[in-house]
Amino acid sequence: MEIKIVGPGCKNCQKLKENVETAVSELGITPIITKVEDMAEIVKAGVMKTPGLIIDDKLVVSGRVAKPKEIKKLLQD
Repeated sequence: MEIKIVGPGCKNCQKLKENVETAVSELGITPIITKVEDMAEIVKAGVMKTPGLIIDDKLVVSGRVAKPKEIKKLLQD
């Protein structure tokens, strides 16, 4: 499983990364987590509003910080 946090490195992007780390820790899984901060890559990923969350190449959240509970649900689907 691969998770990408997409955004320029703002406060909301950092919070989303923290929430992802909390969610995967609670689930006991070890996915590959990467940050995408390059603007060309952000646009290429289809993220028009940051932060964005991509799970296995599928954009699942854009323009807001998902809470750990929501992230856990997305990871289990």
